[in-house]
Amino acid sequence: MKTLYRQFTVATLFILAISILIGFTIANIFYVSITKEETIRQNVAIAEEIVSTVESIPYSEESFNSYMQAVAKLGYQIALADSSGNMQFFGEPFDDITFPEPANRVLTENETYTGVDNLTDKIFMIGHFTNELHNTVGVPFERDGERYGLFIRPDTKLVSTDIHSVLIGFVAAIALVSIIGMIFMARQLTRPIVQLTEATKHIARENYSYPLDIRRNDEIGQLSESFNLMQKQLQHNDLARKSFISNVSHDFQSPLMNIQGYADLLKSPNLAEQDRLAYTAIIDEEAKRLSSLTRQLLLLTSLDQGAYPMKVKEFQLDEQLRSAVRKYRWRLEEEDINLSYQLAPTRFHGDPELLDNVWDNLLTNAIKYNKSRGSIEITLQSDETGTIVAFKDSGLGIPKDALPQLFDRFYRVDAARKKDSTGLGLSIVHQIVSLHHGTIRVNSKEDEGSEFILHFPHP
Repeated sequence: MKTLYRQFTVATLFILAISILIGFTIANIFYVSITKEETIRQNVAIAEEIVSTVESIPYSEESFNSYMQAVAKLGYQIALADSSGNMQFFGEPFDDITFPEPANRVLTENETYTGVDNLTDKIFMIGHFTNELHNTVGVPFERDGERYGLFIRPDTKLVSTDIHSVLIGFVAAIALVSIIGMIFMARQLTRPIVQLTEATKHIARENYSYPLDIRRNDEIGQLSESFNLMQKQLQHNDLARKSFISNVSHDFQSPLMNIQGYADLLKSPNLAEQDRLAYTAIIDEEAKRLSSLTRQLLLLTSLDQGAYPMKVKEFQLDEQLRSAVRKYRWRLEEEDINLSYQLAPTRFHGDPELLDNVWDNLLTNAIKYNKSRGSIEITLQSDETGTIVAFKDSGLGIPKDALPQLFDRFYRVDAARKKDSTGLGLSIVHQIVSLHHGTIRVNSKEDEGSEFILHFPHP
């Protein structure tokens, strides 16, 4: 497997090699275009200065040789050629003393020879440092009536001076520090990724409490924070899933056991008619409860999975609320509850079928948990922020500590409220309101009543 550490190391070394190659190429281009010509001019000028001195001062053979040796000691390699092809050398010896053909024109045609210009078989400026006779500059001169050619180049040992050694050491140190730093950074980069990989394996085994302590102020630190948030959310979802299964099992088991028990009692041949009717009514009530629970669970599952096909259209919201009130008129009269409403004519953009579930749940709760001779107020209005719907009742109210959990699935405030309740109604309300990009707020006091305020922004 190609680990990230290995890939990072290889990539860094590759970049370092490419950088060296590019740097070498740029240095060569600079040398070829600027430095080489300047070096040639300087060497030719030195050679001409030597020749001028030799021609102007009548040296003896011994003095001439001494003078050439003295010049060579200043850091030059010198080759002296006469018209007969004899060669005399001063200073450090050349590695290759092959006399180049173009150099003959110094003797035959009095031309100046620049050997570096003729180095076509060398890579850029490397030819400048080759210790060979053809890598010289040559100028003609006459001495004692005989024609000579003076070929000169700086001593190659001069190139390896202390400053060059320091420069080479500096470059080597930079390369070494870069490689060590790269290896350290690669480890620093891959260590948290290894930890994240290990954490994902634990999550795959449903261990949502694996400690992941990565504190960095970079993208990996942000990834770690997001991973921790995801881990907490998965842990919460896992607990919610297990609680959901437990609650569903309990809520299905209870009415099924009641139906089974009262169905067995109905088999008794000596059962009184009054008891038979009572048992039948209980079975019917429990069956309706199961039907309601199943329908609400299916709706919640569809909303959770995004499978519910929202049929958004524009309709009269005030008319829909009036229709919802008319459906429960008989229950209001039966419970002796007074209902009043103020519904401003409102065109609304949403799914009327889903919203009908919202009004049914809020209205049935307001009736179910109200007091005898209580009241319900429904208001509908619009402003510049959106549409506002409020359901206010004078019922039992909700304890303050129960408000944060009010929209949790299967949550019921107390045992007195479990009758005819699945604990799913307000969760469905909250989900549908969220699908319409709305919000729901609850104001409630015990024994004084509750108010549910829904706000839908303008589309």
